[in-house]
Amino acid sequence: MNCPQDWPEPIVRVQSLSEKGVVPDRYIKPLTERPSSDHPIHANIPIIDFQPLLSSSSDDDDGLRAATLDKISEACRDWGFFQIVNHGVSPELMDKTQKVWREFFHLPMEMKQAYANSPKTYEGYGSRLGVEKGAILDWSDYYFLHFLPFCLKDYNKWPASIPDGREVIDEYGREVVKLCGRLMKALSLNLGLGEDFLQTKFGRQDIGACLRVNFYPKCPQPDLTLGLSSHSDPGGMTLLLCDEHVAGLQVRKDNSWITVKPAPHAFIVNIGDQIQVLSNATYKSVEHRVIVNPAKERLSLAFFYNPKSDIPIEPAKELVTADRPALYPPKTFDEYRLYIRLRGPKGKSQVDSSKCMRG
Repeated sequence: MNCPQDWPEPIVRVQSLSEKGVVPDRYIKPLTERPSSDHPIHANIPIIDFQPLLSSSSDDDDGLRAATLDKISEACRDWGFFQIVNHGVSPELMDKTQKVWREFFHLPMEMKQAYANSPKTYEGYGSRLGVEKGAILDWSDYYFLHFLPFCLKDYNKWPASIPDGREVIDEYGREVVKLCGRLMKALSLNLGLGEDFLQTKFGRQDIGACLRVNFYPKCPQPDLTLGLSSHSDPGGMTLLLCDEHVAGLQVRKDNSWITVKPAPHAFIVNIGDQIQVLSNATYKSVEHRVIVNPAKERLSLAFFYNPKSDIPIEPAKELVTADRPALYPPKTFDEYRLYIRLRGPKGKSQVDSSKCMRG
């Protein structure tokens, strides 16, 4: 992947700016992109009890399993986002993992700087996405690391300064990978395909899994900026563990922005561009963004479950018909994700520009 070795400008940590009283010009969004508090929408993304899909099958359970699959299908088609509770990942592990990362972001700056990242792989402690010189930046710092494939998993790039931190992060990754596998089966079945279809198209066990921990410092002028600009996720599927006490994630629905209200110990699941392509747009990835808070910091953990990077991803032949031809040409995830790594988040321009041209 042809990413630059270095950032185009010196990196400034957003956390160091949060007490200065003003938002620097580099973070002020154009008027059309700024958050608005006018006309709040009183809605929330669907919340689904995942427990029936964890239970061993019995006659009594089959009805609950079918109903749960139906709820997931409806959420994928109508929203592209949903929350799951009773998903099998222990609340204690979720809390411990969030605690580890909060402690990391509150370490002295010189300790965090030891893990500073570069645009070549993005692994480590970062403060920008994209390498466009002079770009308007987002109000956030982050930490990015790989879980899978194992050849990319490098414990030396994981923070070592928090007691038991690496062990907690590793256990969290294993549990979330298992949950992603269960969700992939549900999505496959709902598309009318075999339950292993999507997992096989992703590379079976040879998939990609990575974590970006987002840290949004409090912001003196939150109406001028965003914690993360509007985008759809370029990968397959994302599981987000949110701060339950500080709202921030917004999802685009019918040209309005819905502020998500996280359920306790829920994962927010969203469809990525690769599943949009594989499903021939039966399921669509959805634009989302993050607003920031004037009084409180916010932490979120985005776990990305992606295809093997060198497998061409294209619409499933079973979902291509004369009335609905293939909407996208084959493209590997390595080719696809280069766009956001170079340009940063840009709405849905990436997946929309990938559509096949038809006369």
